[in-house]
Amino acid sequence: MHTFDLGELGFEPGLAEALEAHQIPARVAVEHRGQYVAYAEHGELRVRLPGRLRHEGADVAVGDWVAVADDAVVQAVLPRRSAIVRNAAGFATSAQTLAANVDVAFVATSLGPDLEPRRIERYLVSIWESGASPEIVLTKADRLDDPWRLVAEVEAVALGVPVHVVSALTGQGCDALRHRLTAGTTAVLLGSSGVGKSTLVNRWLGQELLATAETRADDDEGRHTTTRRELILLPGGGLVIDTPGLRELQLWDVGEAALGEAFADVEELAGDCRFNDCSHTREPDCAVLAALDSGELPHERLDSWRKLQKELRAVALRHDARLRKEEARKWRLRVREGRARARLR
Repeated sequence: MHTFDLGELGFEPGLAEALEAHQIPARVAVEHRGQYVAYAEHGELRVRLPGRLRHEGADVAVGDWVAVADDAVVQAVLPRRSAIVRNAAGFATSAQTLAANVDVAFVATSLGPDLEPRRIERYLVSIWESGASPEIVLTKADRLDDPWRLVAEVEAVALGVPVHVVSALTGQGCDALRHRLTAGTTAVLLGSSGVGKSTLVNRWLGQELLATAETRADDDEGRHTTTRRELILLPGGGLVIDTPGLRELQLWDVGEAALGEAFADVEELAGDCRFNDCSHTREPDCAVLAALDSGELPHERLDSWRKLQKELRAVALRHDARLRKEEARKWRLRVREGRARARLR
């Protein structure tokens, strides 16, 4: 049986304090229909959640460290150092953790029709909130003779964030990006379907471990070959979580600090306005409006900032309403249980 070094899996000594007697730490590598494949010191385990944790709504994601008993049942989810969370796709208001305990999040997008600065901004806000460090990976550089105009567009919205230009076909930039992942460091690859996330991982592995497919020539859209999140230990150290393509990334419970990190240029301008509560619409001596007039700040950038602010306010309101509804449900349940116990006396 293949064994694992806990340090190479990213285990931090402080996590041992959360373990109880007869429990071992294991890192969730794959989720499959309510069961999980996890990596532990003595090998690969197939673990499951007990009814208690399911009833409590335990959130277990790929990358999590869990405490496992001798019967391969998860007893607890150990404290996370980071978590990339989105509002679940659709109309429901609920959190979905895409990856846990990540050090660096690679936002992958291809140099072509898929390149959308507004989408990159959205990813950056979520990643800054997560506790991980964002980096941009521009793939398929081999398709363009001169990619640097598009690179400049990305750098204009990813202020202070490293931007990597790579081609899994020719190998351009792949080794330098791989060297970002030292032993015990975990990265996650996020992005739309077909941008080359799995192809990049296969190149790092030196084998076709992950299924890939060609994108459509007319719109560069992929065919969602990756169907699950998977934690992969790379040769020479480092880990990467490959993820299915994301059609949308709805924000979830993001604070003002994360928005400020992603829009540092707008925030800096806003600090120079005459009024602290400036709405940047018509107030006198508004530094943001002055930057718009001079061309220093693109209209699209400010519009995106305003849109994300509005979305975050709406998410907060829905989140609060959901919590109130859940508390009311728990209260009704406690009342019914109390009445049932009273009838048995």
